[in-house]
Amino acid sequence: MNKWKIAFLILAGAIIFAAAGLFYYATADVEQAIIKDPVFPEGNVLTVETTVNEFESIVKKYLGEELKKTPIQLEMAIEDKIYLYSTLKVFNVDLAIQMDYDPEVKNGNIVLKQTAIHVGKANISPKTVLKLMKDNVEFPPWITVQPNDEQIYVDLSLINIASGSRVRAKEIDLANDKILLEVIIPNDKK
Repeated sequence: MNKWKIAFLILAGAIIFAAAGLFYYATADVEQAIIKDPVFPEGNVLTVETTVNEFESIVKKYLGEELKKTPIQLEMAIEDKIYLYSTLKVFNVDLAIQMDYDPEVKNGNIVLKQTAIHVGKANISPKTVLKLMKDNVEFPPWITVQPNDEQIYVDLSLINIASGSRVRAKEIDLANDKILLEVIIPNDKK
């Protein structure tokens, strides 16, 4: 065999090996953080009903400040679902990504269940996109991305709003423009 054929076979093997490694990395299970039961303080409870637009403004205020530091920028919109938008650079081409989530209330916190993902015309699994998001976006400590479960967990019990007060979700009904939250104001310790 001549040296050019050997060089070609080595190069082809290296490319195949690299592609297989990238595929494995993108589809392998991720070690997920263990979600502990939320601990909300004892105290007086104030129930607040808000609309989708008001809720979106509140979320953007708290989340926007935290996500300014990350290399991959995320935008969010709340309508009949919660939508996350971003751009991913692949082979020097910008791909627009849209992720659709249905919110659920669990133990006073919010679980965003992924229902769809749109990456141009590419067919990429939600697990892969969430894994990329988890590895490349610095979320605040109260947001946990769970690629294996195809969801994002928002632990409201970790958000300090003022003087130790906390927010707990009661109901999220986007279709009827109704969101119920409880603000827990801790009792004075004597």
